[in-house]
Amino acid sequence: PYITLFLDNSKVKVMGENTALDGAVVTGSASHKEFQTLISQLAPYQNLFGENPPNDPAAKASVQQLTEAFIKTNPSSYISPLAAIRYMQVSDNIENTERIYNLLSPAVKQSSMSNYLAQQITDGKRNAIGSVMPDFSQPDTTGKPVSLSSLRGKYVLIDFWASWCRPCRQENPNVVANFQKFKDKNFTVLGVSLDKSKPAWMEAINMDGLTWPHVSDLQGWGNSVAQQFQIQSIPQNFLIGPDGKIIAKNLRGPALEYKLEQLLK
Repeated sequence: PYITLFLDNSKVKVMGENTALDGAVVTGSASHKEFQTLISQLAPYQNLFGENPPNDPAAKASVQQLTEAFIKTNPSSYISPLAAIRYMQVSDNIENTERIYNLLSPAVKQSSMSNYLAQQITDGKRNAIGSVMPDFSQPDTTGKPVSLSSLRGKYVLIDFWASWCRPCRQENPNVVANFQKFKDKNFTVLGVSLDKSKPAWMEAINMDGLTWPHVSDLQGWGNSVAQQFQIQSIPQNFLIGPDGKIIAKNLRGPALEYKLEQLLK
């Protein structure tokens, strides 16, 4: 068991039982008191921040309202960057996240959580929703070049993954289910693998039943397409419209099906 502590330059007291540490009471830290206020407000929405969160627009809107109000009330609090990160997790609009970030005081913007948030904003604006996804081409499993532009006119999920990536493999059944459901409605998937071993890549494709086009230059993290789009973690994906513009990013779990149902009625 563990508890999360936010410490500041004060005498902090933790009272509790070692057999029930998660019920310990923390006093003396103004920052931790602000943290407790934030988490109590967000408690009804914790399922939005876990793996494969539900797609609940009303709950997401409530989180955005709560976190923005918290930051406006506490712009100099070192808990406000955490509130801004929670805002970002439920918002599809990177410009709104940047607006929330800019509510933070200059001193708080120097914190590690603020630096993380600023980097996420920079990354989000680099391949922004609404922009045209630049073209690329790589060899498929037979060595034949396949370009993104060859799929223009379809909805395409560009899926960055690898055979050795456990979270990628765990997400694959969800991608398979959505591919089967929507493949006859002008939708396909293009897998971009960060593998180095062709046998391992091919085995994973066959084992997971990934029956869509796949490309890789077998350079691992040095994959030229991953470098082009500055992919630093996987799984990652981009949903591209028939016009080549980015519609959404990093749709996983129920969020992928919900978005495709909206688009492909």
